[in-house]
Amino acid sequence: MIPVDEALARILAQFQPLAGELVGVGDAVGRVLAADVVARVTQPPAAVSAMDGWAVRGSDLGSLPVTLARIGEAPAGRPFAGTVAPGQAVRLFTGSVIPNGADTVVLQEDCDDLGGGVRVREGTPGRWVRAAGLDFIAGTVGLKAGRLLTVRDVALAAAMNHPFLTVHRRPRVAILATGDEVVMPGEPLGPGQIVSSNGLALAALVRRHGGTPVNLGIAPDDADTLATLARGAAGCDLLVTTGGASVGEYDLVRDMMGGQGLDLDFWKIAMRPGKPLMFGRLGGTPLLGLPGNPVSSLVCAALFLVPALRRMQGLAPAELPRARAVLATPLPANDRRQDYLRATLVPGDGALPHAATFTQQDSSMLSRLAAADCLIIRPPHAPAAEAGTVVDIVPLDGI
Repeated sequence: MIPVDEALARILAQFQPLAGELVGVGDAVGRVLAADVVARVTQPPAAVSAMDGWAVRGSDLGSLPVTLARIGEAPAGRPFAGTVAPGQAVRLFTGSVIPNGADTVVLQEDCDDLGGGVRVREGTPGRWVRAAGLDFIAGTVGLKAGRLLTVRDVALAAAMNHPFLTVHRRPRVAILATGDEVVMPGEPLGPGQIVSSNGLALAALVRRHGGTPVNLGIAPDDADTLATLARGAAGCDLLVTTGGASVGEYDLVRDMMGGQGLDLDFWKIAMRPGKPLMFGRLGGTPLLGLPGNPVSSLVCAALFLVPALRRMQGLAPAELPRARAVLATPLPANDRRQDYLRATLVPGDGALPHAATFTQQDSSMLSRLAAADCLIIRPPHAPAAEAGTVVDIVPLDGI
């Protein structure tokens, strides 16, 4: 068995960011930039009014109130063509270009419109003017490559006059569940059979983390059928199998794939849940063999599949972020395997949340995983920990 950190490093070493592709800026949310976004325009392109009011010269506001002659108006998008001379004013609105000669906007509620003129009761020289380039200037980098795009980023990129963005291609992940004992939800259950959740859960996880799942279905415990279905991964960036990676007589994935050209990197990790995990290459396609146990499968997917997806999309760091929490319940000493304990988080009396583990940690209990907020990391040979001990956790909010 190899340590978790070594397994992750060996997996990530086999992946690089995928090539870029163009997408419409409105479709870029949740994608990862493959190239910097550089402003193609200056915003605002000229000094503009921040409020509805009047464009005046600040020097005319030395003694208030003052009456100024109205020489025109400048609705947004239709700048005033003349120049504001001393004693003059131009009616304008939010976003209107400040006319030549003016350097100040006085608010409409601080003025009396006299028809041919305006009486200014209050005003401060230089106020309510947005300078040209206040937001950004053409040529500046607004968004850097490697950024996971949010709605706010899309707004900025569009304002910078980019109709398209270059993002990393979505990873294509083939998913193949195995086992005579599993059937899809809604199908009739025979004697000894259970409902399969692994394939659907992994597909959802792949979508959640930016990939495109290719569900190859469920392979029975038959080497020929397994080999046939596995060939459906051709053209994908990764093949993920669930089940069949252990040591039972009917755990066929490792042995069958060996006959199909599997170059096995490692098999078995010193972790719980999830010891029977394997990784290698099947032809030109990386293969991640997850345990068949549903909780073990998802925990391993969180720790190893999600980082691989992040690496292929150019996200750094690829590893899932860790956080800290305070134990709400004591824990016994650990053995040689690294534990990932399902726990819930509650507010504590300090800066850190408190983490309470479930009494039962059986790796078949999906209900516990669904109710968990995090996984508490227990390193190999960790001593017993009392309540109040600060521990590392893996938040499950993205899983």
